[in-house]
Formats: sequence, C-alpha cells, structure tokens
Amino acid sequence: MERLGTGIGWRPEIADAVENMSGIDWVEAVAENVCPGHLPESLRRLRERGVTVVPHGVSLGLGGADRPDAGRLLALAERAEALGSPLVTEHIAFVRAGGPLTASPRLEAGHLLPVPRTRDALDVLCENIRIAQDALPVPLAVENIAALIAWPGEELTEGQFLYELADRTGVRLLIDVANLHTNHVNRGEDPAEALAGLPLEAIAYVHVAGGFERDGVWHDSHAHPVPRPVLDILTELASRVSPPGVLLERDENFPEPAELEGELAAIREAVEKGGGARADGAWRAAAEPSSVSTEPARQRVALAQTALLSALVAGTPVPEGFDRVRLGVQARALAGKRADVVAKVAPELPVILGAGYRPAFLAYAQGAPMTDGYRRDALDFAEHLLLGGEPGDARVRRELREWWLERSGPAPRSRRPGVRLARATRRALLRR
Repeated sequence: MERLGTGIGWRPEIADAVENMSGIDWVEAVAENVCPGHLPESLRRLRERGVTVVPHGVSLGLGGADRPDAGRLLALAERAEALGSPLVTEHIAFVRAGGPLTASPRLEAGHLLPVPRTRDALDVLCENIRIAQDALPVPLAVENIAALIAWPGEELTEGQFLYELADRTGVRLLIDVANLHTNHVNRGEDPAEALAGLPLEAIAYVHVAGGFERDGVWHDSHAHPVPRPVLDILTELASRVSPPGVLLERDENFPEPAELEGELAAIREAVEKGGGARADGAWRAAAEPSSVSTEPARQRVALAQTALLSALVAGTPVPEGFDRVRLGVQARALAGKRADVVAKVAPELPVILGAGYRPAFLAYAQGAPMTDGYRRDALDFAEHLLLGGEPGDARVRRELREWWLERSGPAPRSRRPGVRLARATRRALLRR
C-alpha cells in the first residue's frame, strides 16, 4: 500500500490555509463536492506540487440493500481519474432505504447510518463492494462509521465484521479512530478490543476527528478539537501497525490555521508514541466470491433498514429491539443536520425567513421525509410553506415565492414580462 503520510481534509473554507501548511503530504476531498471538469484551483495547485488528493465518497450507500447505483460509481471513478488518485474511499453505511425491494417510497437519510453486523448484512455488503471494485479504476477502501444507535440481534463484533469483509473482498480499510471512540461512549464497545480484531495489515489510512459529549451521548461533529481519548486510540493502533496515512478531518467551525497545525502536530506525536514505522504485513488475496444468491438476504436487509429509517425520518413506530430514547436522539440529530445542510445549499432561505427558518424547517421535517437530495429538499420546503399560507408577512412570502419560482423550473425565469406571464399562467392552470 502506498505511504501517504500526514494529511488534512481539504474543504473550500480552509483551502488557502491548507496550501500554506508545511508538512502536508496529502489531502482528502469530499467526492460529491468536486466536479471533474472544473477542479478547484486550490486542488490543481496542490496536485502540481505533488500532493496526493483522495476522493472520499459519502453517497454510495454500500451497506444498503440495493446494489450500488451505476451513475454514482461512474461519478466516483471520474473523480479518481481527474485527481490522479491512488485510491478512493467510501463508508460502511446505508444512506437510503425503501423502493422496489420493499414496495414502499424511497427515503433518504441525508446521513451515514450503521448496518447491522449480521450475516445477511455482511453478504450484501460484500457483493456491493465487489460491484464497486469492478467499476472503479483504483483500489477502494471503506470506513467504519460512528453510531448513536445499535441494532438488536447483532451476530458479529465490529472487528469480526471488518475482518471477514476484508478477507472476503480484499477491500482496504479506512479506520476512523474517532468513530471507535464514539462507539465506545454510545455503545459500550471497547476500542482496544475492536483494534485487536481488525486485519490491521489491510489498513489504507486512518481518520482522526473531534466531537463533543452531551447527556451521555458522543456526537461525532467534525467541528471540535480532537480529544485526548481519540489520540490515545490512535497511539494504540500505531503500536500494532504503522498506518500508511493519517488524516485530520474538520468539516465546519474552522479554527485559525495555527490551531489546525497544532492538531496535526499532536497527531504526529500520537503516531510516533505508538511505535513509529515498521514493516506492514502483506494482505492476502480475496477469497473467491460466493455463488449463493444474495437476493433473500437483500430482501431481509431492505425490510429492516426501511423500518429503521422510516422511524427516524417519518415518525413511524420504533422497530422492536431498538432503544427508543437513542432513536429519538438520532431522529432529532438527522432533522437538525438536514436543516443545516439545506441552509448551506440554499443560503437565501435563512436570509428570507430570518429567525423563523430553523423552527419552520424542523416542523416541516417532522412530516415530510427527504426523498431526494438536499437541493430538492430546499424546494419542497419552500413549496410546503407557500401552499400552507406561510409565512404570514406578505413581503417575506413574496420573496420566498420569487425564490421558489426562480429555481423550480428547468431553466431560470426569463426577465421578459410576456414570458413570465405565460409561465405564471401555466403554473396556475397546473395547480388547478
């Protein structure tokens, strides 16, 4: 495996700071935020300096019951080629459920949700990863995720699940030590025990990030400094194997560059404390794919995941065996994240609605699950308010209506009065 060194998550908000940092060997960019034909100039300059760029996907949903979407795989492959990346990464998670397998509406989580550590889920995940590996031009590594909730009836520990996944597919692992800490606080799982069960020689690189604890629940925010327990887990990992790369993740609430460099220095120190460089073992080739059909397993996984996601975003009954309190915490966290992301992709909405934006969106989210991406969600939210006679202020309502009309059609609204009148008339007739 290629040695990556020490890196940081590249984000537009800290692009200049990242370019000016010393000792940055590589960066990771969220794949869905990069356009292959129009790469950000900052990433171009980093590439020209020889800095490795790795695309990190968040929307494939490899742990979902459906097979990976061919269009999403193609998009990820295009980004890897455009960036000249040595590998691409994704998550062991599901992000959507419903659809044909369950004969129910498609639901989007807008978040990475944990897959059950069961034989059914493992069989489905292995086949999905093989499909992805065949479609990608470079090796794939998959990341363990943080979880607020635990599935009932799990059959494997995290270490066992990841070991068998790597053994059966040959996939590399992206180990997030912050997520191991999250699962320790939220699910009582021992990080040392998880590390002991992992195929450490299959590690592609390691994520390190911060979070915060509230009411006994750890939130993996990526918006706070890296805490000492996470650095201690990194040291424990480095005492077992020399990780090919270690990367600091920060997604928002960005501090001054000096603080980020201080966190990078603490990460280097934690790795050195763990034992420094040592020879990695060679990872075995993947076993031959099983010829047994995964369709029955897909059906069972689909039903279970749809029931969980529906309870989280549509208010349906909590599936048997789940912690109702934790599910409530997760549901509120999903709604809050949804409101935050919609505010980012449609920044005009908080400006138009002012202080009323967030409470209005959270009330909307309780009865309107997301069925597509965040941009569609923003339009649906605005339409929901307008159809419900909100907001009450005529000026605010007029601005919201103008915003919605400008973005809801296939093309921007024409400024010509005749065209605008025709479109308004057509909309009125369609509504009737």
